[in-house]
Amino acid sequence: MSSKEKTVEHEKVKQFQAPKGVFVGIGPDFNKVGRLRDVGMDGLVFRYLGNGDALNGSYVDVFMTEGDFYLGKVPIKIMSDVEVVEKASPDSKTLRQCHVTFEKLTSQQKAKLKEFIDRYAVGEA
Repeated sequence: MSSKEKTVEHEKVKQFQAPKGVFVGIGPDFNKVGRLRDVGMDGLVFRYLGNGDALNGSYVDVFMTEGDFYLGKVPIKIMSDVEVVEKASPDSKTLRQCHVTFEKLTSQQKAKLKEFIDRYAVGEA
């Protein structure tokens, strides 16, 4: 499959907006935690405060601050990690947006992800 076919295939998968209060921690060291922006069965996008260091990690945990949802150790591949241009922040941190794709989800992880989308998504992204 060519890269163009993969891009078209990826665009067919729906992405859904996440509600407030859902966060992503990137492992293995969880050096970054950010707010989930949107999610689909193939990946997710989250924003976090960064300082320019390269983001690295092999999996993510998705969790809610209020509620009972937790999806742990989802294997990922980082597709992009870019600075988001917004109003200047008073501190030295910059807002960054990271897009990851899921890699080899277990059937239990797929079921839990589908449950999250069905139960909590607030609309298509």
